[in-house]
Amino acid sequence: MTIPVSATGPAPAVQPAGHAAQAHDRLLAAHQSLPPLPFARAEGSWLHLTDGRRVLDAASGLICVNVGHGRPSVVRALTEQATTGAFASPGALRPGLQEQLARRLSRLVGRPDDRVVLASTGTAAVEMAICLARLAQRARGGHRRHRVLTASLSYHGNSALTLGLSGHRRRRPHPDDAMGLAPAFDPPYPDLHRGCRHAQCRADCADAVQDALREDPESVAAVLMEPVNGTTGGAYEAPDGYLARVRSLCADQGVLTLHDEVLTGLGRTGRPLAADHWPGVSADLTVLSKGLGAGYLPVSAVLVAPHLAEDILAAGAPVPMMGTMSATPLQAAVGLAVLDVLEDTGALTDAQGLGAGLGTDLRRTLADVPAVTDVRGRGHFYGIELAPGTLNEAMRRTRAQGLLLYPFNGYRHDGGGEGLIVAPPLTASQDELSFLTEHLRPALQDLPGPAALPAPAHTSPATVPSSALPMTHSPVL
Repeated sequence: MTIPVSATGPAPAVQPAGHAAQAHDRLLAAHQSLPPLPFARAEGSWLHLTDGRRVLDAASGLICVNVGHGRPSVVRALTEQATTGAFASPGALRPGLQEQLARRLSRLVGRPDDRVVLASTGTAAVEMAICLARLAQRARGGHRRHRVLTASLSYHGNSALTLGLSGHRRRRPHPDDAMGLAPAFDPPYPDLHRGCRHAQCRADCADAVQDALREDPESVAAVLMEPVNGTTGGAYEAPDGYLARVRSLCADQGVLTLHDEVLTGLGRTGRPLAADHWPGVSADLTVLSKGLGAGYLPVSAVLVAPHLAEDILAAGAPVPMMGTMSATPLQAAVGLAVLDVLEDTGALTDAQGLGAGLGTDLRRTLADVPAVTDVRGRGHFYGIELAPGTLNEAMRRTRAQGLLLYPFNGYRHDGGGEGLIVAPPLTASQDELSFLTEHLRPALQDLPGPAALPAPAHTSPATVPSSALPMTHSPVL
């Protein structure tokens, strides 16, 4: 079944970065360094262009179209519910579908007793999780506990609050606009944990979190982390034992743990939650979004541990759980249909082993490519780190090979670091994954490695021009 998702016809004129828009251009949007492709429609794992070509959507849109484009069952659920009733406030009308989604979601991610708050976007859900953490702390008598600690390589949303908390250099707001917020500790990733005592980070690198907690611990409500780093650094993982140690340190101090699984949740890393890869790390609150709406509709969720929900409700304080477009029956219908696909195909646990096989094939086929300096990740989510200065050409070449990938850059402390995200739909076939790996190597194999490139000038992050690298998210003005 083919579902048109965009009107066909002449593509709008493309403006190079830095050039003034023509008079007929009205949309202000983030751009990458290459012109946008002339998009006509999408089906399954493929994007069809107006000139007759097709490219494999090897990044699942923005790592969200996890069940593929135009999935008939999801489209059917969306259209039928839109006809039946798209909007009904759960505060006034019994939320039958919304309750079904909450119960089904919590069960499928292995947290069946959790309470669930539905929202519209990942940003809104992260803000809701922070609000709930603060409410829970105050309900317990921690009236000074409002601070949220985050890592210096992180991204938690596109609002003023979440941008202030996020650490990625290219997404940091202007100092005047950061509301006095900033990350509090370095993550345990190569060359990013300043002052690390080891040649390679270990579990005890969680002491950086403990050091941050020592500064007025009675004011800290929660530590907010990505169990697996998203697109800011390209699928970095903490060493074994690190997340469990962070949880233990936080519990000792009365601090809650918040896991941002907006990108990694619901099967993206081969488990229902990325945190499931390590024992003893279950968070007090977990945020999901991209994989729940799967690009069909904006919907997100906060999973709240039972003891926290009980504390909040027992305190009798107003709970800010409502936004106009939160918890609608249309969102619930789409979410339930997406969960059906994920469960039926075994994607929540990579039951067919396709994601694991993809990782093996990527590492094998790219092992001797000079420009590839690292391949990291798991499941259907990988970061391919590239030699400095090769990203733009890598993007051109992968497009020419029929692959659409997602760039990441600017994650190192000196403003460097670049690469490509490989994140195909969880429903991609073995033939499609083979197409990906078979066409990725010829696209990258002739790019120069680090030894063949001139040494980069030492440029401070504040002076790196915004046009020097592809945008990986909306620029912050």
